[in-house]
Amino acid sequence: MFTLEISRVGIAGTLESSDITISIEQNEGKGIEIDLISTVENQFGNQIRKVIRETLESMGVADALVRANDKGALDCTIQARVKTAVGRAVHDNHHPWEAE
Repeated sequence: MFTLEISRVGIAGTLESSDITISIEQNEGKGIEIDLISTVENQFGNQIRKVIRETLESMGVADALVRANDKGALDCTIQARVKTAVGRAVHDNHHPWEAE
């Protein structure tokens, strides 16, 4: 399996209702850490963290510090924002999940 290394801060999303802002940065050797602020933390905080973690793992990201500010985003929006933030945070221009 490939591994992506975060080389700079990557940010995606907005603070609009039903969206999420994702910021991803290096966390070398410390695994995936998620700092979540959410308007729906009590109801969906665990699910949001799960979607973020599973999306990162499926992309081959093993070490990342994620700061997420959620305003009620759906899982598909969370996944899209995570993928975009990772794309902005990796050094190379070719990503293994893209079509050739």
